[in-house]
Amino acid sequence: MDAVSELVKKLREQVIAARRDLHRIPETAFNEAKTSGYVAERLKRLGLEVQTGIATHGVVGLLRTGQPGPTLMIRADMDALPITEETGLAFASTHPGAMHACGHDANMSMALGAAAVLTQLKSRFKGNVKFIFQPAEEGPGGAKPMIAAGVMENPTVDYAIGCHLWAERAEGCIGVRTGAFMAAMSRFDLKIIGKGGHGAQPHLCVDALEVGTQVVAALQRIVSRHTNPIEPAVVTVGTFHAGTAFNITPAEAVLSGTTRTFNEETWKSWEARIDKVVNGVCASMGAGYELIFTPGYPPTVNDAHMADVVRRCAAQVVGEERVVEPELTMGGEDMSFFMKRAPGCYYCIGVGREGAAPLHNSKFDFNEELMLLGVETHCRVALDLLG
Repeated sequence: MDAVSELVKKLREQVIAARRDLHRIPETAFNEAKTSGYVAERLKRLGLEVQTGIATHGVVGLLRTGQPGPTLMIRADMDALPITEETGLAFASTHPGAMHACGHDANMSMALGAAAVLTQLKSRFKGNVKFIFQPAEEGPGGAKPMIAAGVMENPTVDYAIGCHLWAERAEGCIGVRTGAFMAAMSRFDLKIIGKGGHGAQPHLCVDALEVGTQVVAALQRIVSRHTNPIEPAVVTVGTFHAGTAFNITPAEAVLSGTTRTFNEETWKSWEARIDKVVNGVCASMGAGYELIFTPGYPPTVNDAHMADVVRRCAAQVVGEERVVEPELTMGGEDMSFFMKRAPGCYYCIGVGREGAAPLHNSKFDFNEELMLLGVETHCRVALDLLG
């Protein structure tokens, strides 16, 4: 295992350079053309079997040892956020209105670093390592279409891991949690259809804005009165648009929002629950409605055995005292789709420090040395499972 640490240290400059290269060319969901081209070229240079253009811009690099054995998937996401960068970094985004504000540039660089190390160590393990770089994690989701395209087959993936930077944990920690880690998420878009008219004659109108306010209030009761209080759940209305002038009763109101839960059955029930509430309120107030419900990602649930393996390997990298259990989060992650097909573990690298900007912020940045922890952990997990 000392050889792993030494190889990772030797690749330090390469890993950091890759992160900076990728940070300069952020691309939003399903637009990752330059990003996927960069990743594919790096994998080809390592001698891996490379497939491109999967689910638009997905990339797969396959490292074969030539010896029969299981296949480990190491996954990284590629998309950036529609944010204008304000870090002032010398390698800041060159694409206006796009930024790697969620650390996906680091996720890719850690996976590329692991590919470089494991290529040099492939005589020490059996089976295969499949490096999957997926588009559109931030939405609408690239994992599901990549699975539909067959990335979990030929050879069949037996284990899956991935990691993410975590600003809520201190620098140098590695977070590993058994069981549920991230929530199931979905989106809803709602149009309430009333009858517009003069603001001085409300009795001749059906006020879509008023109906909308009643809908928002009623939706909150799904959680407060119709969900088990010991089960975490969220219904959030994030947008509400209605009206054009101070003296006109709005004919339409347009709302959108999200649901979150760790319970898969609850996740599957949200559409019917929301429709029932909206239908009841609108019927009582004489309005119509159009509801579009878009199921998102299922809960991200770490397999117990895989979490134990990652925890053990992480301890070899940072010491047992620096391996922590991260808190549950209502954030969603489409790594969950891969982990429904193969036992997996999604873990995190702590990058939090005083005064630093959080994820999804225009000033987000982190200590690049911390990426080496992810590279080494990826490699040690591969050797543990396939050695």
